[in-house]
Amino acid sequence: MDTAEVVARLAGATGLPGHEDAVAAVVEELWRPYADELRRDALGNVIAVVRGEGLSLPGGRRASVMWAAHMDEIGMVVAAIEEDGFLRVDAVGGVDARTLLGQEVTVHTTQGPLAGIVGTKPPHLTTAEEARKVPRLRDLFIDVGLPAAEVRQRVRVGDPISVRQSPARLQGQRLTAKSLDNRAGVAVLTAALDELRRRRHAVDVYAVATVQEEVGLRGAATSAYGLEPTLAIAVDVTFGDQPGLSEAKTTQLGKGPALARGANIHPQVFEALQAAARAEGIATQVEPIPGASGTDAWAIQIAREGIPTGLVSVPLRHMHSPVEVVDLGDVGEAGRLLAAMAARLDEAWVSRLVGPGWQEVRAGAAGAAE
Repeated sequence: MDTAEVVARLAGATGLPGHEDAVAAVVEELWRPYADELRRDALGNVIAVVRGEGLSLPGGRRASVMWAAHMDEIGMVVAAIEEDGFLRVDAVGGVDARTLLGQEVTVHTTQGPLAGIVGTKPPHLTTAEEARKVPRLRDLFIDVGLPAAEVRQRVRVGDPISVRQSPARLQGQRLTAKSLDNRAGVAVLTAALDELRRRRHAVDVYAVATVQEEVGLRGAATSAYGLEPTLAIAVDVTFGDQPGLSEAKTTQLGKGPALARGANIHPQVFEALQAAARAEGIATQVEPIPGASGTDAWAIQIAREGIPTGLVSVPLRHMHSPVEVVDLGDVGEAGRLLAAMAARLDEAWVSRLVGPGWQEVRAGAAGAAE
């Protein structure tokens, strides 16, 4: 698998929350060769099922691990159409207005995409007071280059707007693109599926590209409820090292994926990830997250009666901007880690996870069969 090509394809696709069809089609194409079953659920999550050799739980269910990475991206919607045809916008997700000035965008209308740009007042006509202020989203406008009457014919309030930014290789293993949060995570799942083909594993694996994470972890909540996995690993990005940020708040690019520890993380799942990393010689970093992780892991952990959950993150610079940066080595190693951990999950480990009563249930069932 060419990691750079996979990341670029995923990051180049559009997919705002509630409008993930384009990126979902790319995910399906990438995952189809690996899946025993591939489907989209009612909310739009893409689910690939890879069956293991079989490990039964009480009640006849098969032991399974869910891998989840969200495929939606932040963006905007048309909030109003001015009399002169310029578009006012509102945010979808955590949009930073500082990063939008001068950017190219696409307005996704029912009649097809419209290219546009985020305009701003020329510095020659900006007052000293205005120059000192950070721009607000409501002060920005989008120019699609059409007469006002035609704009009103083609554009509707509520149409989604995505940033146009082509992925590009930097030096070494670094790649920059928009929406690496969290297409890098979906690429990790793709790498894990590719690696899993070369390994035996007892548990079933559900790889899920979730929707609407940026507006409330919605796809993670519904897919975890529907799949009811034995355990889950969420994959996302985390803050990478860059000027102006404390080392205590960041992880280093090129030093391997980060493993979260904290209230959102089941200790046994964390230890299993670390053990797999040691066995495979995979460098990892530990990321302390005392409370809410703000990722799919937060929703998955409390689905149904609770799901033991871990979180693996790819270090990312310039988060929620059109020029996010990752190290491709971190993406590949995170995928290898997920596959290695899944291959190590056996009956003894799962029995410790689900509780001591499991062995008694299995023994009782065996005795009844005799």
